[in-house]
Amino acid sequence: MKIPWIFHKDYDIPLPKNHRFSSSKFGDLYTLLIDSYLAKSAEVFIPNPAKDTQLTKVHTREYINKIKNGNLSTKEEKILGLPWSETLVKRSYLAVNGTYLASKLALVNGIACHLAGGTHHAHANHGSGFCVFNDLAYAAKNIISDGKCKKVLIIDCDVHQGDGTAEICKNDNNIYTCSIHASNNFPSIKVESDLDIGLDDMISDEDYLRIIQSALTTCSNKIKPDLVLYDAGVDVHKNDKLGRLNISSKCMLKRDLEVLKFFKSKNIPITTVIGGGYSSNNIELAQRHALIFHAADQIFNAKK
Repeated sequence: MKIPWIFHKDYDIPLPKNHRFSSSKFGDLYTLLIDSYLAKSAEVFIPNPAKDTQLTKVHTREYINKIKNGNLSTKEEKILGLPWSETLVKRSYLAVNGTYLASKLALVNGIACHLAGGTHHAHANHGSGFCVFNDLAYAAKNIISDGKCKKVLIIDCDVHQGDGTAEICKNDNNIYTCSIHASNNFPSIKVESDLDIGLDDMISDEDYLRIIQSALTTCSNKIKPDLVLYDAGVDVHKNDKLGRLNISSKCMLKRDLEVLKFFKSKNIPITTVIGGGYSSNNIELAQRHALIFHAADQIFNAKK
C-alpha cells in the first residue's frame, strides 16, 4: 500500500543562528525520506492553509489575529520562543491543517504520516514552546465537528507534557488525551490530561517500553476511538538537547512499532506527527524523526 506523507515546502522558517529550534528540520526530514527506499511505498500530499473558522474551534479570535497581524507583545513572543515573521504565519496555517489532512487520509488508508506537527504547547489564547497553533487539538476537534468520526484518542510521547492539548480538550468528552513525558522537564506547570504519566530522568529503555505498553492498554479501556493521533516525539532520545531522558534510537523505533501495531490490530486508523526533537546535527535529527516512517512501513507494509 501507499502510505500518505503530508508535507509542504514552506514548513521551514528563518531563525537566528544557534536558535534551539532547527529552522530546516522539516525540509531535512523530507530530503532524507524522499531519497530512501521508503519513498517507493509512499505518496506525498500537500496541505492547504487552515481557515480561521477552523482555527476558532481551538484558539481565540484575539490570539489568531495577533498571529496574523504580527501583534504579539515582546513577552508573548518570548513565551512562544520563535520570532514572528510572515513565513512563520504561513507555516503555522499550513502545518496545523497538515495534521488534519493526515487525519482524513488515515481514516481512508489506516495510517497517514505528517512530516511536521506535534505543536502541543499552543494554548487557546497564546503560543508557547515553539508552538503557534495546536495541530493535535485542531485536527481532533475539526474531524469530529466535520462528522468524519466521533471519538479521538491523542497519545503524546514527546518528552515535554502536552499542556496546551490538555487545556484545549479538557471539557471535550469525545477526545481522550494521554501524555507520557519527563516529569522534570518543560513545562514547569503541568496541565491535567486525561492520563498523565511522568517519567524519571534516567528511566531505562526496558522500563520505558513497559510504560508505553501499559498506557496503550489503559487508553484502550478508557475510550474506543475512531482515530488515534500519535505524537512520536524524538526528544526522549539520550542525545537530545532539550530532553532529560536516556532513551536509545533502537528503543524509540520499538516504541513506534508497539503503538502502530497495537492500533492496527484493532483496525483503528492512526495519524502520526513528528513532535519535538532538538540537535545541532541536522542529519542525526532527521534520522531520529524518520524512525516513525520506518515503523509505519514495517507495520503497514508487513516488511520483515
